[in-house]
Amino acid sequence: MEKALKQLKEMDKEIVLLAHTGALLGWDQETYMPVKALQERSEQIALLQGMIHSKMTDPRCGELLNNLGATAATAMGNAGLAELDRAFIRELFRRYNRAVKIPQSLVVEMAKTTSIAQGVWINARKDSDFKLFQPHLEKIITLLKQVADCLGYKDSVYDPLLDEYEPWMTTKEVEQVFSSLKEPLVRLVQQIVASKQKPDETVLAAVFPEHKQLEFNLLVLKAMNFEFERGRLDVSAHPFTTTLGADDIRLTTRYNERFFPTALFGTIHECGHGLYELGFGQELKGTLLGNAASLGIHESQSRLWENMVGRSLAFWKGFFPQLKQFFPDTLKNVEYEQFYRAINAVKPSLVRVEADEVTYNLHIILRFELEKKLISGELKVQDLPQAWDQESKNLLGIEPDNHAQGCLQDIHWSMGAFGYFPTYTLGNLYAAQFFETLCKEQPELEQELEQGNLKPVRTWLLENIHSHGAVYPAGELCRRVTGEKLNPRFFIEYLQKKFGTLYDF
Repeated sequence: MEKALKQLKEMDKEIVLLAHTGALLGWDQETYMPVKALQERSEQIALLQGMIHSKMTDPRCGELLNNLGATAATAMGNAGLAELDRAFIRELFRRYNRAVKIPQSLVVEMAKTTSIAQGVWINARKDSDFKLFQPHLEKIITLLKQVADCLGYKDSVYDPLLDEYEPWMTTKEVEQVFSSLKEPLVRLVQQIVASKQKPDETVLAAVFPEHKQLEFNLLVLKAMNFEFERGRLDVSAHPFTTTLGADDIRLTTRYNERFFPTALFGTIHECGHGLYELGFGQELKGTLLGNAASLGIHESQSRLWENMVGRSLAFWKGFFPQLKQFFPDTLKNVEYEQFYRAINAVKPSLVRVEADEVTYNLHIILRFELEKKLISGELKVQDLPQAWDQESKNLLGIEPDNHAQGCLQDIHWSMGAFGYFPTYTLGNLYAAQFFETLCKEQPELEQELEQGNLKPVRTWLLENIHSHGAVYPAGELCRRVTGEKLNPRFFIEYLQKKFGTLYDF
């Protein structure tokens, strides 16, 4: 049994190394790669993906898993194995079981298609030209339908795509979550709109030079305990975090000199992801367990840092004096409470990554509904811009002026990441539930934040969530940390308390 386990771990290590190599190529493509290198880069990435898939589906892997007692009924293998080994077998069996169902030729074609599509998307977004991107999206959807058919499904063609990002969760469950959120969110927005409290947001649209924003961002990252000897911050068209190795985490952000929140909260958000990746236990590094429990859990870390910490009154009581030092003229007559109200202003907006906490999930519902229809065939790709505009009007009350503000604003579909968007809302729910527990266990947290001390947050998350990696599935991790399963109540109550105070109702 020990010999079989050792062989599987050696095979897994090769896959992890190849995956990190592929991530390096992807990071370079989004940051520094020359434009004309796109075609060969897509071939490089496709070659690597083919190699990874070949190793994932190696018949020896199936044999060794079988020898260890891993089957569809007992995915964690023999009961005599140690906890970490059983978790490793569970995750390896899941990965193998999915991979063997998809032909390598399809994996290679998808990798090449999405690599090219991401480059095209950048240009299409820049020129606000959906027709430029349309044929690439059509091909991606065709390939994704083939992937779903290979994996199989009972209720919805969307199920196996969602399962890639949020294991063991179904489309119906996501729909139930969204349904439980919609009414209280709509009611909260109505209360805010009716309020006489109107924060002054003009301070956020003043002139904030990019180089000064960068300096302040780096200051905040250091306070968050991001380890620059194990990572770095760069610029990309769409902020993201990627892992090039257990000790090599890359963050990216984007800057807007006339709207301060864009870069700062994008950076804090991505650092939340990066800290999770840096926090996996030493024994998990370089293995299949050195991953997030799910993307919903991953997103909970970025949203907790971005919103529950980064947009809190306590945070700005501590950091606003330093911010004024970076922008003395711009913020000369601004107090931290005024700034706090401005960054938490609630109003429908067109861009998801700049949406406020209350309306953010409406952006996710919009994308979730549209991508379900695209995958099912109910919505044709050529009709996506019009459908997007209509859904935006229905949910947010506003319509985009162009494709860049609408259906081209996110990179996800160019990556083939259908099923990804729902994890953002799940992340909000997990974040609120985790933060509630954190505050109960650390009653002095608010005072620490007011002093600019973010280490208690980092330490608690590291011990309770990050260090476990993928040892526990998302649902089990949530119960271990908070004492109960995922419950939307915590998020709704968090919003009601925070924004009820801000808007005086």
